[in-house]
Amino acid sequence: MAELLWSLQDSQLVARFQRRCGLFPAPDEGPGEPCAGPAEGAARAPGLGHLPAAKGRGAGEPASGLRRVAVPQAYVQKYIVKNYFYYYLFRFSAALGQEVFYITFLPFTHWNIDPYLSRRLTIIWVLVMYIGQVAKDVLKWPRPFSPPVVKLEKRVIAEYGMPSTHAMAATAISFTLLISTTDRYQYPFVLGLMTAVAFSTLVSLSRLYTGMHTVLDVLGGILITAILIVLTYPAWTLIDRLDSASPLFPVCVLVVPFFLCYSYPVSDYYSPTRGDTTTIMAAGAGVTIGFWINHFFQLVSKPTESLPVIQNIPPLTSDLLVLGLTKFTVGIVLILLVRQLVQNLSLQVLYSWFKVVTRNKEARQRLEIEVPYKFVTYTSVGICATTFVPMLHRFLGLL
Repeated sequence: MAELLWSLQDSQLVARFQRRCGLFPAPDEGPGEPCAGPAEGAARAPGLGHLPAAKGRGAGEPASGLRRVAVPQAYVQKYIVKNYFYYYLFRFSAALGQEVFYITFLPFTHWNIDPYLSRRLTIIWVLVMYIGQVAKDVLKWPRPFSPPVVKLEKRVIAEYGMPSTHAMAATAISFTLLISTTDRYQYPFVLGLMTAVAFSTLVSLSRLYTGMHTVLDVLGGILITAILIVLTYPAWTLIDRLDSASPLFPVCVLVVPFFLCYSYPVSDYYSPTRGDTTTIMAAGAGVTIGFWINHFFQLVSKPTESLPVIQNIPPLTSDLLVLGLTKFTVGIVLILLVRQLVQNLSLQVLYSWFKVVTRNKEARQRLEIEVPYKFVTYTSVGICATTFVPMLHRFLGLL
C-alpha cells in the first residue's frame, strides 16, 4: 500500500500526463528567465524572502507522512503547447473549480432556479472546502515538483497540495446537485449522472494538466468528498429548515465560522489559503443568515408544498433567458458594489485600529486584519445575495 501511495504521489506521473496532452517544457527552459505569450506561459512561486516566518501555532516541523517540503519552489518556466484542444479544455475546466465560479454559479442558482437548492449546495460547498483547506495546512504535502512538471498557475503555487480542493468542490457540487434534484425535478437520471461525472472528472484532470496536484492529491480529494457526502446526507433535510431556527441562530452562524477562520492552522510562510477559507466561510455564513432574515421578517413567501417537490423543468425560452440574465446582471452589480463598499470601510477601520499605514498592502496578510475584513466583506455579500438582491428584483418587477 505504501508503495502504491508513493507512486501516485510521483511528479513524473503528472509530467507524463502533461506530455500525452501536448504540454512540454521549453528546451531552453531554466530558472530566473522571463516568459510571455499563451504558448510560452510562466508559473512562478511568489517571492518568499520578504515574508516573516510563522511563529506559534503551526510553526516548526511538519507532521510526519509522505514527502514534505517547508516552502514552495520559486521557479520560472517556459512551456510549449502542441495540442491546443487539451490546453483550452483543461484551462477552462480549471476555471470551473475556482472560487470565483462558485461565487457566481451559486447566486445564479438562487435567483433563477431554486433558492432552496442553492442553500443546500452552498452549505455543502462550505463544509467540503473548509475541511479541504485545513487538511492542506495540517498535512503539508508538497505540490508536484518542477521540473519535471510544468506549472501553469501562479496564485496557488504557495499552497500545499493534499487534498485537491478543486476536485473536492467539483465532486461535492455536481453530486449534491444530482442527489438533491432527483426527488425535486423530473429529468433522466442517467443524463444527470453523466453530467456530474463529466464535470468532476474534467475539473480533476485539469489539476494534473496545470501541474498543481499529484494523482494522489486528486484521488484523496474525491474520496474525502464522497465520505463527507455519505456522512452528511442524513442531515440535508435539516439544512432546508435552518431559516426557522431560533433568534440566536444568526449569532452562532457568525461566531463559529469566525472562530474557525481566526484559529486557522498557521503555515510556515504566507499563502492565500487562510484568506480563501475565510472568504468561503463568510459567504456561507452570509447566505445562511440571509435565509433566516427572509423567514424571520417574512420577506419571501414560503413554498406551497414541503420539500421535496416533484416538478417539471420549464423549457428554456428566449424570454426566460433574457429574464434570467437580467436578474443575474442586476444581482452581480449590487453584490460588487456592496463588496467594494464594505471592504473599503472594514479595511479603513482595521488600519486605524491597528495603526497600519493604508498604503502597506502586505498588512492585509496579517491575521488580525485579513480574517476580519474578509469575513465582514463576504458575510455582507452573502446576505446581500439572498436578501437584498431578491428585494431589488421584486422592486424592478423581475419576479
